[in-house]
Amino acid sequence: MRIGVITFPGSLDDRDAQRAISLAGAEPVALWHGEHDLHGVDAIVLPGGFSYGDYLRCGAIASHSPIMAEVIDAANKGLPVLGICNGFQMLVEAHLLPGGLIRNDHGKFVRRDQVIRVENNTTAWTTDFSAGEEIVIPLKNGEGGYIASDETLKQLEGDGLVAFRYMGVNPNGSLNDIAGLTNARGNVVGLMPHPEHAVEAGFGPNTDFRMRSGVDGLKVFTSVLEGVLS
Repeated sequence: MRIGVITFPGSLDDRDAQRAISLAGAEPVALWHGEHDLHGVDAIVLPGGFSYGDYLRCGAIASHSPIMAEVIDAANKGLPVLGICNGFQMLVEAHLLPGGLIRNDHGKFVRRDQVIRVENNTTAWTTDFSAGEEIVIPLKNGEGGYIASDETLKQLEGDGLVAFRYMGVNPNGSLNDIAGLTNARGNVVGLMPHPEHAVEAGFGPNTDFRMRSGVDGLKVFTSVLEGVLS
């Protein structure tokens, strides 16, 4: 299986995403924002970073990059797409996911090992998790506060489109403690925390009760691998 990772000007977690894909057992394919070619990949990751310096709004300029026209078309046809942090911002700016992301309510950049709960384990990127499973993965953002209208929030909750939810502490003021979303089809998922930073023993969050040495994020990537190959 080949999973494309798109690099935008200002991306800084693209190599981490490529490594996560390799550790999951798939082949990472480097894609460039200025192309109109997805090179026949089976899934796509929009990585974290500060695309275009976060000018205008985070992810707004990147959402209009040439390759995003291909991503939007492929996503609407069912191709699995994952947006991580800045990639999540791109997905909402491209209207592949609803709502918006604004500056953290405390006005500061936050970095922490964050507990999140898997609310929907039926998406292309979450099937290896159990429903309600709590995991610990790194979080780092300055504009991660999820917002949406009351009507949209009601629909998200009612239709089971909240993919991940913050537990213990809400780090950025996201409404309903929303850490990640899925579209109705389940092929597009966006989340603010970084699963690609918790895929290798010894290089991710450790806790007294979870001595797996930071591999909680790996299931995000193995989920899509198994889904496409099954």
